[in-house]
This record gives sequence, structure tokens and C-alpha cells, in this order.
Amino acid sequence: MMPVALTIAGSDPSGGAGIQADLKTFHQFGVYGEAAITLLTVQNTRGVTAIEMLAPDFVAAQIRAAASDIPPQAVKTGALGSRAIVEAVAYEVASLPCPVVVDPVMISKHGAPLMSADARQALVTLLLPRATLLTPNLHEAEAITGRPVTNLAEMQEAALALLTLGARAVLIKGGHLEGAAIDLLHDGQQVRTYPAPRCETVHTHGTGCTYSAAITALLARGLSLADALPRAKHYITEAIRTNPGLGQGQGPVNHFAV
Repeated sequence: MMPVALTIAGSDPSGGAGIQADLKTFHQFGVYGEAAITLLTVQNTRGVTAIEMLAPDFVAAQIRAAASDIPPQAVKTGALGSRAIVEAVAYEVASLPCPVVVDPVMISKHGAPLMSADARQALVTLLLPRATLLTPNLHEAEAITGRPVTNLAEMQEAALALLTLGARAVLIKGGHLEGAAIDLLHDGQQVRTYPAPRCETVHTHGTGCTYSAAITALLARGLSLADALPRAKHYITEAIRTNPGLGQGQGPVNHFAV
């Protein structure tokens, strides 16, 4: 049967991030995509001007409707917004017998907050223990652990701290490091790094969503984390390198990358 993945995230009408980026990425990896929307945004490549949260019960009902009819082989979460939505999502994913990739989206590419402080605490206590993989960037890792994360040594320390909060594996993304873009994976047993040359471009809208969606798609296809990560890293690197140059601000990556 065709592999299926479910994204639980916000909507980006300009198509570069959120569920739009996730579904494009799932499709590129030959995975059937489902989506439960958590929040609506008014945004484009130049910025975010409005955010509307959906009712937590409505978010939960979307997840149940999709998963009960077409069960996913992997799930990912993105922007969740409020504590009540985090609570609803954590409850629903607890009953899904498949890998869960948690992308702790806190701030948009343009600096708009996408998660309240109490939602962050709920994510730590309720959703992290459900996570097969947690995929924070440097700023998100700092926000969750309360410690600086500016180099590889601090990334490894932060990953270990995040593992103690319940995540089974942690991938800290090093896109904001100086020099090469090096990501660090800690699965509780082994530390692996995934370096890639830095692409000097402003067109990086939706990179976090796209990267975590690629990992989710590969997990849905039955790959292990160890096998999925290098393929997903190659995909996001090529997606950034070959970006289509769309928009008048921070444009999207190339979801057709191979």
C-alpha cells in the first residue's frame, strides 16, 4: 500500500511553509499526505500580518477523522500556537501507533510568534514524551532548555537535556551556526553530525517545515532514522540551493528538489 503521513500544523497561504510545504514534500517522496490545520496565518514572503487559532476540539476532530479512515505510518507536528491545542494534539497522537516527529515551531521566519509561553511548557511536558524525533533549531533548543546553543559542543549538551525531557531522539538543526550548516542527532546512544555547505541566499522560507516533513515521509516509507536523516539532509540542502527565487522577501525553497 502507498505510505501515508499526517501533518498537524499551521497554514501558509503563500505556500512556502506549514502544511503546504509539508504536503509538497510528502508528495515528492512518494507519500500520501494528510493534514490537520491548527492555525491560519495571513502571510507571504515579506511577513506575517495575522494569525487565527482554530478551536482545539476542531483540531482534534480533524486528526481523528484522517487517522481513523486512512491511518498514517508517520506523523509530524508543526506550529501549534496555544496550550489548549498542544494538549489536544498530544492526546490524539498518543493513540497513533507510528513515529511522531515534533518540530517545535515557535517563531516564523519573519519573527512572528507562533507559540505562547504556556504552550511551550505544555509541549515540553505533554508532547516531547510522545516524540520519536524532536527537531529544534538553535533558537528553539535554547528556548526549551534555557541554555545557550551556539556551537557543536553546546548542541550536544542541549540534545542530551532534551532527551531527558522524554524525546527518544533529538535533531538540533545548525542552520544558524557560523560556517557550514551542521545538524546534530542524538538518539540516546550515539551522536551523529550531518554537515552541508552553506547556501548564501535569503530564500529559506519553510526550511524547518520542509526538512522535518522529509524525515517524516521517509519514516512513513519504513526507513530508520539513521537512514532517513542523510536523505532528508540532502533534500533540504538541494531545495535551498535550487530555490526558485519567488516572492519579494524571504522566498520558498524548491520542493521539487531531488
